[in-house]
Amino acid sequence: MGQHREAFRRCRAAGAHLPDEELKALQVGKVAEEAGEVMHALHGLKSLTTCGDAHTWAEVQSDLAIATLLAMQYIDPTGAHATFGEVLHRRTRRGREAAAAA
Repeated sequence: MGQHREAFRRCRAAGAHLPDEELKALQVGKVAEEAGEVMHALHGLKSLTTCGDAHTWAEVQSDLAIATLLAMQYIDPTGAHATFGEVLHRRTRRGREAAAAA
């Protein structure tokens, strides 16, 4: 988690000249960009590209996770970690069963 916070601080410092809402929108856009790169990597894993890019699943996961966590940190700097945990729980079977029982 320390690397995540350091990456957030560096990105925040680089965008210090921009309004907060613009930084949030740009960071969410970064997630969309990473999703496009994930699709490119998936094509590369299946030998569907002509550019010879080689990717691993670990690279795909890392890029997507970092972009997503950074976007969440921009939107809610104090609650991003808790929000991620709550969303993850709601999307599990146990979380859905608990919600249905309530």
